[in-house]
Amino acid sequence: LPTAPAAAAARLCSGAGGEAEAADGDGAMLRHLARKLRASGPVTVAEYMREALTNPGQGYYTRRGGVGESGDFITSPEISQVFGELIGIWYISEWMAMGKPNTFQLVELGPGRGTLTDDILRVFNQLASVLSKCDVSVHLVEVSPKLSKMQAVMLTGGKVQPNPEDKSAYMKGFSKTGIPIFWYRDIQDVPPGYSFYLAHEFFDALPIHKFQQTRKGWREVLVDIDPEVPDQLRFVLSPSRTPATQNFIQPEETRDHVEVCPEAGVIVQRLASRIEKDGGAALVADYGHDGTKTDTFRGFRNHKLHDVLSAPGTADLTADVDFSYLRKMAQGRTATLGPIKQREFLKNMGIDLRLKVLLQNSGDTATREQLLHSYDMLMNPEKMGDCFNFFALLPHHRLVHPDKKDKPESKPPLPPVAGFNELLLK
Repeated sequence: LPTAPAAAAARLCSGAGGEAEAADGDGAMLRHLARKLRASGPVTVAEYMREALTNPGQGYYTRRGGVGESGDFITSPEISQVFGELIGIWYISEWMAMGKPNTFQLVELGPGRGTLTDDILRVFNQLASVLSKCDVSVHLVEVSPKLSKMQAVMLTGGKVQPNPEDKSAYMKGFSKTGIPIFWYRDIQDVPPGYSFYLAHEFFDALPIHKFQQTRKGWREVLVDIDPEVPDQLRFVLSPSRTPATQNFIQPEETRDHVEVCPEAGVIVQRLASRIEKDGGAALVADYGHDGTKTDTFRGFRNHKLHDVLSAPGTADLTADVDFSYLRKMAQGRTATLGPIKQREFLKNMGIDLRLKVLLQNSGDTATREQLLHSYDMLMNPEKMGDCFNFFALLPHHRLVHPDKKDKPESKPPLPPVAGFNELLLK
């Protein structure tokens, strides 16, 4: 089996990837995996990803966490503040459409450096008069000690208290504008209550299982040591069906190669049941497809494509999000919207108007060029505009009046959901 094709292109799916780099001297993770494979045989791709990304000693995220210009990939919030501002407006618009409840928990899964939350909090501050009677708090779900330190510096100026006595949080602080911020290792630890969830480039890094249709039926793709070349890894097919093959392949599947992310399914189930019970909404932004793609597993190092099996622990591993699977896993507990292309979502949110205002207010050519460049990066179909998607989970009553079937004419129409329709700003 080949490793992920170059057609899966770079992380921004723009074909900007270069050649994979040679492994550096950083072989501790490879030696650890090689010992494990020799002792107990091949592992699933999911187990390989989990080790390579989150192994406490040598994992890529636990040790490096390469976001930004100097890291291995750049995310939309790092490109432009407008991205985060428009997402902030989306949450406020939904909060208003739901009748301005008096508590507002913003819960971000995998917040990177904290740039996105920082941009959202700036919008909340600008609209402080609208939110004045609302109890706003921020809850970050982050496993990486390195990234949580970066987030703390960006959001609180580094003034945080580890292991606060209340809450199941491992760290607590206040934003520059006085909003309480809590850190957790797991979404289960976030207190229940009316919450808006955000997952930006979160699901794409969760471990996937890979399956291949063969003449003998479905087989799982596994990672093993190459008997011909010491300390080199290779893909092999399971000799018979594995438990994952039994559990994760849908009977109606027509593709011959499928990637499934069970962990994403579990998280979506949790989000859906929380929203069903306590209200709120979830916004997911990621690159992905609606159940059409096959082999999207790829690696990134220094902004270039990197062979997924070479020098594990030194590169970011990622796979496209299957939104059709997320929709299935919401199990009808909530309504789902999307996936809708990033450029459509941002256009609906008024990015063109925001850009115009910023261009008018910017004094120098360099700033204007930077604004136009970042707009192009986010909106150009060849760059991020078409391959990133937005997807939302909302309570059913947000889209359909619960008692509509009795007296449909007596109810005022529900406001459209911003981003998925044009934003109506009163």
